[in-house]
Amino acid sequence: MDSTKRCSVIIVGAGVSGISAAKELSENGVDDLVILEASDRIGGRIRMENFGGVSVELGAGWIAGVGGKISNPVWELANQSGLRTLFSDYSNARYNIFDRCGKIFPSGLAADSYKKAVESAIHRLRNEAANVDEPATTPKTPIELAIDFILHDFEMAEVQPISTYTDYGEREFMVADERGYEYLLYKMAETFLLTSEGKILDNRLKLNKVVREIQQIRDGVSVTTEDGCIYEGNYLILSVSIGVLQSNLISFQPVLPRWKTKAIEKCDVMVYTKIFLKFPYKFWPCGPGKEFFIYAHERRGYYTFWQHMENAFPGCNILVVTLTNGESKRVEAQSDCETLKEAMQVLRNMFGPGIPDASDILVPRWWNNRFQRGSYSNYPIPMINNQVVHDIKAPVGRIFFTGEHTSERFSGYVHGGYLSGIDTVKALLEEMKIENKRSSESQTFLLEPLLALTSSLTSTQTETVPTLHKYELLRQIFLRSNLGLPEAIL
Repeated sequence: MDSTKRCSVIIVGAGVSGISAAKELSENGVDDLVILEASDRIGGRIRMENFGGVSVELGAGWIAGVGGKISNPVWELANQSGLRTLFSDYSNARYNIFDRCGKIFPSGLAADSYKKAVESAIHRLRNEAANVDEPATTPKTPIELAIDFILHDFEMAEVQPISTYTDYGEREFMVADERGYEYLLYKMAETFLLTSEGKILDNRLKLNKVVREIQQIRDGVSVTTEDGCIYEGNYLILSVSIGVLQSNLISFQPVLPRWKTKAIEKCDVMVYTKIFLKFPYKFWPCGPGKEFFIYAHERRGYYTFWQHMENAFPGCNILVVTLTNGESKRVEAQSDCETLKEAMQVLRNMFGPGIPDASDILVPRWWNNRFQRGSYSNYPIPMINNQVVHDIKAPVGRIFFTGEHTSERFSGYVHGGYLSGIDTVKALLEEMKIENKRSSESQTFLLEPLLALTSSLTSTQTETVPTLHKYELLRQIFLRSNLGLPEAIL
């Protein structure tokens, strides 16, 4: 059992929301906190790994929402930290669509197919919002399926107004820094945690602590980790993904109320997999408008969206293909060798049989990671601004919930997680003020009759107990009655 004394706040999870919450607490004078992180690193779904001699982002890789009248807070952090980023222009991708024979679809056909797909999506969304049950046009041909995939998995901003883009701007920047996207979290952490040479040494951050049970106790919360350690705090901020909340990793005593679990169950979990392939040399088109390209297949989402990394890291000879949801889960369940075989066949369909074999492959597994269970939350369109979102983020007793899934305007984005941590702490600080006021009024209520009693006792016992001060007598009365005293009186 860990010998850590009871603290003011326990934070479960050291992703962007957990770190921003801890920073906000510290800036408001609450330094008596403990952060419990299940893995061996901070960052959560922001994760860098060295592959092919460069730093690649397995999880979040872009800062979305830049260039508007209001500055994105994560973009500000990136600028303050000198993080290297590159502008990403997806608009040309629809004109780089390959068929199974390696031919690029004519730009006119691609533009027409894209326009029809957008119109169909807008029509469907309006029907959903109005609760109109009308059969939707289903994409059938390979190019229709490919465009439907990139439209709904990459360019939803063009179909409906998303707060990220309406508030912060429509531009997106890819993080291409050897220090990784996670460098922003380390810069945040070093403002309130003890660090040295880029490493966090502060004992308040505890890595490899897998929380398995959260119990609400009298005037606090008790947390039990997988290795048998127990931590107690006055309050708890739960900064785990919506996927983890939907899993059985953490049990609650007492169990969460039905209104809370029902809301959690209703939120969709998206799985987003970036597969990295290293080659001895590049064989794909480069240059302006060629960074992204599409593979049209009769199966929707089958190795559809590709990107070369030459703009980010010249000479790296790395390709990235993005899978989502069903395809992600399918690939996670098979061997990397099988995935490499599939990807190479797709590339040979596009660029010919003479291209070289990849020398290495990296396949992240977000769905099968029990500490993540997915990539990000996705609220169905009719559910946005619904009571479900409010119920997911609402506290239960002394347990406060945070994370990108609790952000009403920015769910699914890094800045959504960052801002949710700050918002959760603001709500917690208000609760602390109310609790302190309630405690002060309760102590006053108890002290007034006891002060009257001690005044009476000391007036009659002055000769027999001349040195007994009324506050000393009061202290003894409290100690004997186990009521406890305010520190000022003790």
